[in-house]
Amino acid sequence: MRVSNRDLRQRAAELGVSVSYWDWQGHEVIVSDQTLAAIVAVLEDTGLDDAPPSDDAHRPPDAVAPAPAGRSWGFGVQLYSLRSRDSWGHGDLRDLANLAAWSARDLGAGFVLINPLHAAEPLPPVSPSPYLPMSRRWVSPLYLRIEDIPEYKDLSYSERQRLTLLSQPLRHASQTPALIDRDAVWTAKREALEMLRKVPLADERQASFGEFRAKHGRALDDWADWCALAEIHGPDYRTWPARLRDPRSAEREVRRGDLAAQAEFHTWVQWLVASQVEAAQAAARAAGMSIGIIADLAIGAHPGGADAWAAQEFFAPGFTVGAPPDAFNQRGQDWGLPPMHPRALAAAGYRPLADLVNANLSLGGGLRIDHVMGLSRLWWIPADAPPTEGAYVYYDAPGTLGTLAAAAAASGSVVVGEDLGTVEPWLREALAARDILGTQMLWFERGWSNEPLAPRWWRANSLVTVSTHDLPPAGAFLSGKQVTDRLNLGLLTRSEAEERAEAERTVSDWIDACVSEGLLPAGRRPTADEFTVALYGYLAKTPAKLIAVNLAEAAGETRSQNMPGTCEEYPNWRLPLCGPDGEPVLLEELASSDRVRAVARAASPAPCDDTVRGHGAITAEQ
Repeated sequence: MRVSNRDLRQRAAELGVSVSYWDWQGHEVIVSDQTLAAIVAVLEDTGLDDAPPSDDAHRPPDAVAPAPAGRSWGFGVQLYSLRSRDSWGHGDLRDLANLAAWSARDLGAGFVLINPLHAAEPLPPVSPSPYLPMSRRWVSPLYLRIEDIPEYKDLSYSERQRLTLLSQPLRHASQTPALIDRDAVWTAKREALEMLRKVPLADERQASFGEFRAKHGRALDDWADWCALAEIHGPDYRTWPARLRDPRSAEREVRRGDLAAQAEFHTWVQWLVASQVEAAQAAARAAGMSIGIIADLAIGAHPGGADAWAAQEFFAPGFTVGAPPDAFNQRGQDWGLPPMHPRALAAAGYRPLADLVNANLSLGGGLRIDHVMGLSRLWWIPADAPPTEGAYVYYDAPGTLGTLAAAAAASGSVVVGEDLGTVEPWLREALAARDILGTQMLWFERGWSNEPLAPRWWRANSLVTVSTHDLPPAGAFLSGKQVTDRLNLGLLTRSEAEERAEAERTVSDWIDACVSEGLLPAGRRPTADEFTVALYGYLAKTPAKLIAVNLAEAAGETRSQNMPGTCEEYPNWRLPLCGPDGEPVLLEELASSDRVRAVARAASPAPCDDTVRGHGAITAEQ
């Protein structure tokens, strides 16, 4: 039966679909009938109307997350990019522990904010993006420090020699600016882990492993089964034989067949990772950090990955999520992630969300929620359509935010919601009511007359930073490199002249704002280092509870870690930490970096005193 345009839009609105939206330039955009029809069909195509409520349905309306005890600052780091002389060409959990301990003891940092550590494919090729994982519930073993596994000491001399040979080329690569090679890293670590798996566990270690398995139950088994099957059939379950697409049917085949040992291997690996994650947080707190590690929860996972396979009933087929066009991403964004079905999630009492949040809260003392707006609405894009053809689909915010706050309250963890971009005003009020911090990024903060927002008007209940992994460092803004890079990649929708004029106005505005706050001298253009220090000094003048210093920015990097709108055209998520000269900066070198220390002093609400804390070396904390 043909549905009229009016009826379609009414049905869409009743189901929580926005039939129009306001774009970044203030224009109303009408969502197409084709997009609305596709979304309505999926939302209505369920058996939920007649389904009884879930036994564990819950809605904790009064839950409030713990607020930070006081103001603090900390480094924000893409951990894979932070390499040391001992890590295997890829930052690891020992590096994280050492960074946290050094920055706390020597610089007075209260936290370290990291990228998602979510699990990727079990065999190469390994996807580089931390924001497109195979599972958000489990941790990538790429972050393991092999030598910190207790059974390492029980290897024979020849076995240790083999591991030394495996690690040498990777450690050598860390001394160069070459792109991070996850495939080479995982190939070497996988061989090392298979060698270590043959070492018998001591009684107390075996007991610990058994407790880990019992604690995580079916969820851990599902992950291990998916890994074992993915090694044979590939990492996209949608291409597997039909009988294996159902997790329960696949489970029987794995458990009674030759894949049981492989599944057991992946269960064991997650136990090892969990131990090193716990040790990193312990090192952070022992060094005096009030929060410690703030983990990051990506907005979604791969549509053919482990999470999507194990919980198919909670995802909406035929759509991906992303974002409409904005000032920096003028073609919009498609993140390639499947959206959760709002009605299925509600019918389950938000238990899938609670389980996911709890798993990530266990990684440290805090949790950042990427694109927190996704707990109230998501930009759904129909398959094969561009991001501009999407629409907002709403979720039950009291249920989702209540679930998040309740989990944080139970674990005593700080929660930060990344609310950059297009945000409905009521959402920030709802986050604040539950003591979930928001996020403010300097380049986006403007007053009523489009002037840089004065420090006193910034939100207190927020984490503030100058830039993120999706934006260029301050030095690239100052030089105009950020326009050149986007021009060369074909990402501009305005003329080069218009873009450069706007970029220069933005930089000039912030230079003037820093001058007015006494952070820069008047009458001359600052250097990149001076500009970066001044911008973080500006953040320190705001009432924000948390200040995150982008470590790459502090080190003088001029490249964006990720360039939205690109795939192979740009080395997204593969750049090692480098300085302004393009040479690598290792973890051990941070302690003697005047550039890094200057930014840390500027960002600290109570500036660190080098005469008191000294220039201590970065040493092992585990």
